[in-house]
Amino acid sequence: MAAVDDFLGTVGDVLTQIWTAATTPVPPPAQAVVLAAGLAALAVVLVTPVWRVARHVVTIAHEGAHAVAAMVTGRRLDAIRLHSDTSGLTVSAGRPRGFGMVVTAFAGYVGPGLTGLGAAWLLRHGYAVGLLWLLVLLLALLLLKIRNWFGLWSILVSGAALVAVSWWLEPAAQATVAYAVTWFLLIGSVRPVLELQAQRSRGRARRSDADQLAALTRTTGMLWVVVFLLVTVGCLLLGATWIVEPAA
Repeated sequence: MAAVDDFLGTVGDVLTQIWTAATTPVPPPAQAVVLAAGLAALAVVLVTPVWRVARHVVTIAHEGAHAVAAMVTGRRLDAIRLHSDTSGLTVSAGRPRGFGMVVTAFAGYVGPGLTGLGAAWLLRHGYAVGLLWLLVLLLALLLLKIRNWFGLWSILVSGAALVAVSWWLEPAAQATVAYAVTWFLLIGSVRPVLELQAQRSRGRARRSDADQLAALTRTTGMLWVVVFLLVTVGCLLLGATWIVEPAA
């Protein structure tokens, strides 16, 4: 029993430290560091060989958004799969048409941008470390529904990197990483939408989210691509404003 009590006490101390760090505001990095983090994120998105690796992060946010939308609208979330080619699949059960299916299909491409916008709001109020721990929690929840080995590996590597940053680095370094991640989510949410339309223009991606939404709503896939683009660019512009001009 003493060993169990010691273990529970240690776990309690760790959780208390995490909670204290996550709920304690930290000052933002210098403006030059914030802008440098944004430029670094932009370079990652624009340099295609680097983007092909980093895009896995956007895919995680994309499929996570599908999963959250499915559960919020009352659908049963069955599985999430992440693939080495940066594609993914979220499987949910429920009515094949209707509001829930529309929201679930819509959430994917706008998910990374909205996640970045939420992250920017937290940064604006000083919760950079809290953002990192929140991302760790979200990854842990996603892990429960991952159903393939590459997806499991992707989530574990991403989560381990965030835990390492959140636990061992100094608050200033943690804040810098949080800003870089947020910039990447905001900027990186736009390129997949452009890539989607490029694939559609070549006759590919016939079962894309945009085309599924077109069939569900009796509109056109191009309409939904435009909506995706407006939302992601809007999140980028608003999020950038919040990042550059933190709340007083």
